Amino acid sequence: MIYKVSLNGKVYEVEVEKGEAVIKSEFDAALPQAVPASAPQSTVSVQAAAPAPAPVAAGGASAAAIVAPMPGNINAVKVTGGQSVKKGDVLIILEAMKMENEIVAPKDGKVGQIFVQKGATVETGAPLVEVL
Repeated sequence: MIYKVSLNGKVYEVEVEKGEAVIKSEFDAALPQAVPASAPQSTVSVQAAAPAPAPVAAGGASAAAIVAPMPGNINAVKVTGGQSVKKGDVLIILEAMKMENEIVAPKDGKVGQIFVQKGATVETGAPLVEVL
């Protein structure tokens, strides 16, 4: 099976057969950025040779938005819009790799917009909730 792997701005075409991977070609490519600039620069993505779906717009997320640190499923939204929160309060429960991860408020403030709901699937860098 042939995969295209993007790593630090370079795209590698890799063929995998019976546990062995062989690089078939390497080239520079301008890839669409699906994560905000605040995310780590070293990213790896693997996709089948078929075209990838277009990234979903952030839906008006501001700089105050807390983003998903990893892809996963939203198990619970523990806050409502307008609610006051303290630093460390649990905002969202994000399930990733069979682990429940608490997404907490980074500062004292008020909950603005909530971008996700229980049962939603999110990718790394997707806005979750806004703390103003």
